[in-house]
Amino acid sequence: MKIAYLDNSATTPVLPEVLEAMKPYYAEKYGNPSSTHFLGMEAQKALDDCKEIIAGTIGAEREEVVFTSGGTEANNIAILGAAGGLKSKGTHIITTAIEHKSVLEPFRMLEKRGFKVTYLPVNREGFISMGNLEKAITKETVFASIQPANHEIGTIQEMEKIAKACSSKGVVLHVDACQGYTKMPIDVSKAGIDLLTLNGHKIHGPKGIGALYVRAGAKLENVYTGGEQGNSLRPGTENVPGAVGFAKAAELAFKDSGRGIIQMKNLRDRLMKGLLKIRDSRFNGPVGNRRLCSNVNITFRGVEAEAVLMMLSSKGICASSGSACTARSVEPSNVLTSIGLSKNDAFSTLRFSLSRLNTKEEIDYATEQTARIVEELRKLNAR
Repeated sequence: MKIAYLDNSATTPVLPEVLEAMKPYYAEKYGNPSSTHFLGMEAQKALDDCKEIIAGTIGAEREEVVFTSGGTEANNIAILGAAGGLKSKGTHIITTAIEHKSVLEPFRMLEKRGFKVTYLPVNREGFISMGNLEKAITKETVFASIQPANHEIGTIQEMEKIAKACSSKGVVLHVDACQGYTKMPIDVSKAGIDLLTLNGHKIHGPKGIGALYVRAGAKLENVYTGGEQGNSLRPGTENVPGAVGFAKAAELAFKDSGRGIIQMKNLRDRLMKGLLKIRDSRFNGPVGNRRLCSNVNITFRGVEAEAVLMMLSSKGICASSGSACTARSVEPSNVLTSIGLSKNDAFSTLRFSLSRLNTKEEIDYATEQTARIVEELRKLNAR
């Protein structure tokens, strides 16, 4: 059976070079980084080297990188920690209506704790209005979390303008960059970003590892306790093999010199063009350079996305109906309803997401099978 893996926004396959880099830290260099003997010091050096690599890819310093168990934990530490640390200055915080669940849920938790939250609306392409952001900031506003690239429809926000608007009013800005990392320029110093979330398994690294950039001097209340690791923000024994794999994956992505991004854009456009030939299809999100190079999101009216996905899976094609963290939800995607899709259209929408490992043959196979399956289901529904 042919296989076309087009669910790379959910996770990516680990590259062979990444796996090889990790192996020694399971069986040979297995020391606890907190131990003072030679194995512990060896592990600590590996962690420091990995932080140096990750920091270098985002314009940060090594000491500003904290390893976490993934993007969700990093988002929680950033949001809950910043809100707690800034509460004495104000209790108004801002995010957008189309953030990942791991951002929206901490905000809802903070609402229950007495914080006032503004959820910025977006237009049909998923962009926030700079005017709305500037109007939303008051003397009580202390924190904002706005993603640079959306996980479902690929919208790339104007992060430098957003960061400037926040910093000019003294608002601490957090950015969930899990989807955009290695696929778009990210420079925390140049943009003026205070906190930034990354993870490993979206860039051909291992699962269970992420990172939080914390600008030097940023005030965060500790969400966890029990140790001094991770600058006391994320106590507990560090995942050394995971950090090594994460750093290796980042190294490989940036060594690519942008060729992978160009390849993904070409394949994205090829897939988009092919799928839009299907009757009653609708493309969601922006086109061109303001869209993530790896993302195609499309609605096929009159069919259920889950039925299409099951039939695609039987043909060796992997896609999704939205974020992996909400895949089993009975509610329509908050991203799709926020850009104006009806509940029915939201349940008829598929996300195809690419990596630099995909090929034209896979794209053409997926296009051909999707067209056949959608029309077959429509005929069945019409009976």
